[in-house]
Amino acid sequence: MAKTNESPYKGSAQITREQFLFYEMRTTAKLMREGLNDDEIIDRIVEDNLFQYPTEKSIRQMAKACVNRLKAMGDEDLIEAVASQSSETAKQICMYAMMKQYRLVWDFMITVIGEKYRMQNFSFSQMDVNVFFMQLQEQDDYVAGWSETTVKKIRQILIRVLAENEYLDNIKADHINPVWLNPVLENAIRSNNDDRALTAFNCFS
Repeated sequence: MAKTNESPYKGSAQITREQFLFYEMRTTAKLMREGLNDDEIIDRIVEDNLFQYPTEKSIRQMAKACVNRLKAMGDEDLIEAVASQSSETAKQICMYAMMKQYRLVWDFMITVIGEKYRMQNFSFSQMDVNVFFMQLQEQDDYVAGWSETTVKKIRQILIRVLAENEYLDNIKADHINPVWLNPVLENAIRSNNDDRALTAFNCFS
């Protein structure tokens, strides 16, 4: 069992605050494309209130989160694509960015969603997510220490992210839809040697 200080899931509870952030990620990617450095990007977002949040503190926190998440992909072309490609493509890349930033999202998308695609089993229910968390809590002391409220919030966010990316028709859906992996993202995933992530996007070639 993983010791608390070694847990790969450290920081995953931040998802309850940060969530999917598609609009914010797109806005940040456009500023990155202008060649601004990290501090200039964050300052611009705060000064112009580009996220339309109520407090400067929350804008600054989310701006930092978006910069970190975009950079976690380690790929300039993907940042460019988030800024300029269709919403569908940009959302898919943002999903990959979220997987790269949070080990919990990575594991969920590969071991639950990717496995369903592999088995051609398109049924989906709250139970799938519950089982994922139960297994995680058995394996990892840190996750085992999360409150029921934290687990419930993260569970809701995972389901919402699936709906936002059209894996689910809505948050109450009982089946997952086949998705199509955009070649821009597929090439980047292969270049990053993240081939395991391909299953999360229904790609097995």
